[in-house]
Amino acid sequence: MVLLNVMTDNHHKRRKFLTSNADDGDIISNFPEDLLNPILERLPVKDAVRTSVLSKRWRYRWTTMRKLDLIHGFSGQFLKIGAFSCHGFTRVISQIMIHHQGPILTFLLHIPKEIVLYSFQEVDLWMLILSRNNVRKITIVNLNLIYQIPYSVFSCLELRTLGLNKCIFKPPLAFKGFPNLQVIILTNVNFGVNLGGTVINLPQLKGLILCGCGNVNNFNIKAENLQDLRVTSCPDANAMVLQLLHSEHLNAVYICHLSKSIKDIFQAKRFSFTIDGYFLKILAAEKFPNSLPHVVQCLQELEFTSFSFGDLNQLQGALCMLRNSPNLKGLRVTHMLMGQEADLQLTSNYLESPDCLDQTLLMLQTVEMTSLEGSRPELLFIKLLLDCCPHLENMIIKPQATTDAEKRLNIAKDVLMFPRASPKAKVVFLDPEP
Repeated sequence: MVLLNVMTDNHHKRRKFLTSNADDGDIISNFPEDLLNPILERLPVKDAVRTSVLSKRWRYRWTTMRKLDLIHGFSGQFLKIGAFSCHGFTRVISQIMIHHQGPILTFLLHIPKEIVLYSFQEVDLWMLILSRNNVRKITIVNLNLIYQIPYSVFSCLELRTLGLNKCIFKPPLAFKGFPNLQVIILTNVNFGVNLGGTVINLPQLKGLILCGCGNVNNFNIKAENLQDLRVTSCPDANAMVLQLLHSEHLNAVYICHLSKSIKDIFQAKRFSFTIDGYFLKILAAEKFPNSLPHVVQCLQELEFTSFSFGDLNQLQGALCMLRNSPNLKGLRVTHMLMGQEADLQLTSNYLESPDCLDQTLLMLQTVEMTSLEGSRPELLFIKLLLDCCPHLENMIIKPQATTDAEKRLNIAKDVLMFPRASPKAKVVFLDPEP
């Protein structure tokens, strides 16, 4: 077998010391049947192939492995020896796939940018083989040319987990969905110009992560059991996000770097919510009145990331969120370094106005403020929360790593002077992370 010649080079000299029969009573030949595949699947593919020299019982046993891990360690072997040609990389994987026997439940593939690929015909062949082997998990980490997922992938109806990077996701028009898919992780994936309005049914989907994807509004899915939604740097994902936020089981949402208006985003029933300062600017730009169109009754955990206390729009958006989250129990604010455009006087004046919040946050128990610089609007925001949260238990403050000891001491002195509506409120100061 050519594959063995490639993967077991320079190991035949040791074979006479390792080869044995079960009749000899050696441990390796007498391993229980149910241990063989778990052992092989924990080895790098290269080492799994080499086990063929151990004994007759182990010979070609690797061809029945249910997990093929061709991620970084595998491709790294080719890069280490300078084998950048596609012929070595794809030829070895093709032999592994062709000689494999039985189901392949997990397939993990890394395509490094250093490998020269003139086409993805071989990869398409691998996907075709997987579609006939009841595959349940496919992960393609593609750092090479953009790869269009072949139609054969959309026939993998037993699929539970799908992870793609730098691919084009365009199912056939007749595609109805993945009935068993539970997790989707897509990075730098493009959904094409138009999917023809096709609705992709994902009845078992629980987790959806999209990062840096394009044409997401063409990704029209139905996922009634979705629990975790994370969308980052997908500027045209609004329509999809709005639809998915109505999922009855949704309990965690992370949204960052969306570019357009999302007026109905707060109609979701219950979840923890993580949003960035840019989204808050969008919220303020909508010129909402003091109350949002929909009070977020079931929101319990809220996080603002990349938040600037020197941006009035972000601050107004944040207070608008707090005002309309009557059951909020936990708040975390991660401050980002303010640039020259920050208007600290403007935001300070706003926070000092008597009606900037004008509401008691009855359920809020924990507030965590991280990466603080010690600016006046930051301190006024802390003061406001201490004054408006009668059941607050912990105010956790972690300064910016660049703040010196004297500045941190001044922050502590100021905060400890603020009145507290809650008799149980404790102010906890943590050292900045190095």
